[in-house]
Amino acid sequence: MDDISLLATAQQTLLAPADIQQSDIDRLIAELCTSQIDAADIYFQSTRHESWSLEDGIVKEGSFNIEQGAGVRAISGEKTGFAYTDELNVNALLEATRSARAIARSGQQHSHKVIYPTQPAPLYTADDPLISLQTEDKIALLEKVDRETRALDPRIEQVMVSLVGVHETVVIATHDGLVCGDVRPLIRMNVSVIIEQNGRRETGGHGGGARTEYCYFLEQDRAMNYAREALRQADIAMQAEPAPAGNMTVVLGPGWPGILLHEAIGHGLEGDFNRKGTSAFSGRLGEKVASPLCTIVDDGTLKQRRGSLNIDDEGTPTESTVLIEKGILKEYMQDTMNARLMGMRPTGNGRRESYSHRPMPRMTNTYMLAGESDPGEIVSSVSSGIYARNFGGGQVDITSGKFVFTANEAYLIENGKITRPVKGATLIGNGPDVLTRVSMVGNDLELDSGVGTCGKEGQSVPVGVGQPTMKIDGMTIGGTQV
Repeated sequence: MDDISLLATAQQTLLAPADIQQSDIDRLIAELCTSQIDAADIYFQSTRHESWSLEDGIVKEGSFNIEQGAGVRAISGEKTGFAYTDELNVNALLEATRSARAIARSGQQHSHKVIYPTQPAPLYTADDPLISLQTEDKIALLEKVDRETRALDPRIEQVMVSLVGVHETVVIATHDGLVCGDVRPLIRMNVSVIIEQNGRRETGGHGGGARTEYCYFLEQDRAMNYAREALRQADIAMQAEPAPAGNMTVVLGPGWPGILLHEAIGHGLEGDFNRKGTSAFSGRLGEKVASPLCTIVDDGTLKQRRGSLNIDDEGTPTESTVLIEKGILKEYMQDTMNARLMGMRPTGNGRRESYSHRPMPRMTNTYMLAGESDPGEIVSSVSSGIYARNFGGGQVDITSGKFVFTANEAYLIENGKITRPVKGATLIGNGPDVLTRVSMVGNDLELDSGVGTCGKEGQSVPVGVGQPTMKIDGMTIGGTQV
């Protein structure tokens, strides 16, 4: 489906039932532009969302909801006027337009000519995942995963399986005549298990997803692979001993550990923090900020990935943006407003949770490119250290770059070999400083399985992360054993 038919589909699905015509959109944009603003847009959205959860062999929850509305934004300098309505009709939109316009004052006059942009080939189909399986088939899938998971290990006491599907349609119109649309599927499955052994209980969980239909979970035995991985993590936790504490060499495994890059470095490379001078990376374009082994990109163009979008929530096509290249800071992630104020270009990173939220610079799929070292060679180079394979929660201070992350799957490295699993390992450091301590990067780049969600200023959006195996020389580990 090309960009024009994608827009037509979005208009037919979202605007036609509300009898909103292009002439109505033109009138609303003209109403915004009379206040001599710098920029303005209208974001129409309709989202259908369902979720199912099974616990103790019983489907305990099933929900379905539809949310639709429009957000209207007017920008003057650094001031943003924003209003939204959950009623898709011209009168409600006019009221929202006047409210947004009243907040934004002064600026430049803009002419209006409708532009239908050329976009790359769509990254995902417009098919609705919610109807890709019948209700009874969704329930049967949950029950099958529960039944087959319990058969994997007699220690399993409890199994929890969840299934989520989203079908989102958007149409975006801007002050300079841009009109574009997108139809966005998104699915996710998670499996958690609790095992008990000798009176001790441990939990493991895993899942995945993509921008596609539910049949994705039926292919390549994905659903049960999530279950097997959840059981493996619980089993490792059962064997784990208290983690040591101190300054030591850390090796991060491939894939999901990229969440550390996302949180500790990625947010600091978003345009708004750098425009305001509150990021540890502010004013450092062109400077060396990392080891020459580090090249980090944000790529919203990966097919069917959770963080990918055909266009961002301002209508800008997504792209692969090189943020750090061989240690040199090259670019920030930008939405249109911060790019304009900084004299830079938008990079397709303007994102919002819904029509009731204003857009801001956000990540899509952020990861480090592969290096040249063999992962086994990296581990063998460490006489004593920690190998972190999976992370749980963490906290980051954008201004200083300081972070604290909990490794929910970690091992000791002893004499160049991964040995005993440990629990309670906390990684403490400073994002920009850690990047300078990267001494080896593996050739085994992995992206996460499709479960990432990023929070910023109260808004949540789906994202992707990834990295190859990476060695960091000297990092503070907080543990329970000194």
